[in-house]
Amino acid sequence: MARFQMEKEQHPWRRMLLSAAVFLCFLGLFLAGVDSVSESTRRRQRESLETAIANGITYCYAMDGEYPQSLEELAARYGLTYDTSRFFVDYRVNGANLYPDVTIIERGEGS
Repeated sequence: MARFQMEKEQHPWRRMLLSAAVFLCFLGLFLAGVDSVSESTRRRQRESLETAIANGITYCYAMDGEYPQSLEELAARYGLTYDTSRFFVDYRVNGANLYPDVTIIERGEGS
């Protein structure tokens, strides 16, 4: 009976290529997941900074009757801290009784 059975010859590289392809697919999925988590973390950090600045500005106005004149004053008197290598905060005063313009810019990876 063995003379009628034809067996395909297996190429030695076929299994290795299949394993490499599966590994690369899993690696791609893993890296996409890590990137998604990193983006989510950056977004949450920015939201947290926005909230902290707004709360500090409001607290300063409630305690002193005027808005802080600089971001440094807000940091020194009310304990605002943030990662200056990741975020740039543009703080523009409009007057003692006008809410300041605050713009938060996320710095790039190379900055």
